[in-house]
Amino acid sequence: MKTATPSGWKTRHPSDNGLRVCIHRGSRQIGGTCIELECQGQRIVLDIGVPLDANDPAEVEMPAVPGLDAHDSSLLAILISHPHQDHYGLASRAAKGTPFLMGAATERILAAAADFTPAGGSFENVMHLEDRKPIKLGPFAITPFLMDHSAYDSYAVLLQAAGERLFYTGDLRGHGRKAKLFDRLLSDPPADVDVLLMEGTTIKRTGTNEGFPTEADLEAEMVNLFRTTPGMPLVWCSGQNIDRLVTVFRAAKRSGRQLILDMYAAHILAATENPRLPQANWKETRVFLPWSQKQRIIRDRSFDIANRYKFDRIYPEQLAGAASQSVLLFRPSMRIDLEKADCLGGACLVYSMWDGYLKDVKLKPFLSWLNDRGIVLHKRHTSGHASVKDLQRLRKAFGDAVVVPIHTEQPDLYEQTFGDVQVHGDGEWWSVSEEQQ
Repeated sequence: MKTATPSGWKTRHPSDNGLRVCIHRGSRQIGGTCIELECQGQRIVLDIGVPLDANDPAEVEMPAVPGLDAHDSSLLAILISHPHQDHYGLASRAAKGTPFLMGAATERILAAAADFTPAGGSFENVMHLEDRKPIKLGPFAITPFLMDHSAYDSYAVLLQAAGERLFYTGDLRGHGRKAKLFDRLLSDPPADVDVLLMEGTTIKRTGTNEGFPTEADLEAEMVNLFRTTPGMPLVWCSGQNIDRLVTVFRAAKRSGRQLILDMYAAHILAATENPRLPQANWKETRVFLPWSQKQRIIRDRSFDIANRYKFDRIYPEQLAGAASQSVLLFRPSMRIDLEKADCLGGACLVYSMWDGYLKDVKLKPFLSWLNDRGIVLHKRHTSGHASVKDLQRLRKAFGDAVVVPIHTEQPDLYEQTFGDVQVHGDGEWWSVSEEQQ
């Protein structure tokens, strides 16, 4: 493993006109990613997220990047790789008029999320990323690569400047419903990459060396659960995990049940503008408006949102009669709704998110609620991030590049896992060079 000197890597650009990098957050943590790139006095920021352990995003300190708190013409853009809060969560606090780069669907999803949650938001001055279509900004050439991830519209990016090439993986995986995108990158990677800035979320997680279950594996398991549950299966998953929503929809359909979306999930699906994804007006789906989401609509007087789904609604008094023929997307905040609807007889809960969340002390009352009502919890999940097995395949595809860890809690394990690694700490500037040490 290479050790950085105070001046960073040796560069063939003695006037500092080469490509320089600073990881402001993410060198030793998962989430909160923020990376600044500089060349010839102009800069781009890759992601600007909220750390996963932050209790209040409003209290998170902004990265020390000139141009975030006040306009600075040398900051050419903030690139948002995908619509997960640990990658975009501080974007709304950037100076007014700051240029953004993100996928078109990402922009719509963030706007839709803001209708129901404190997260998300609308942005001015947005340029859209498109798969393998280069964008030129000052000295930078940026080529996005659409990737497989639990967030819809996720991109890795190739950045070129001053004859140097850095590839930032963002968050990716090779076992989702878009796994062909990962395989395509491995079979046809960009050439002559100097640095691979690679996520390593799953290092040391159980099963990561063998690979993770696919969404098709989860679908088969859910079909079996749905068919053997006498009442209504409740599925707790992220409303922005589009792959998982497709998995639940397909499993419900195969088991002869309709899928009841909460209005937030229906709103996110509509924002994708992808007619191949489940939508509220499909005959196999219905839309339920929980009390918490209804209160948000009333507070914001956003009645137009509810009106969009008025012909697709299922109401509380209808839930009990539909229980044995339905699967319901669920959140703990819906407990009172379902108790009042008297629709929990014979129900089960399918938990389809990271297992670590269940250890949060704040969930103890909810877990007790499940136990008191005899609702069995079934864990059916697969990671939104690449297994080590797939990361090793990725590293092999970029065999001539030096690997720099990002989005990981175990950067010190990279050398033995991937080889030819340079570890850098948060706040440290370093230079990319074809002369790799």
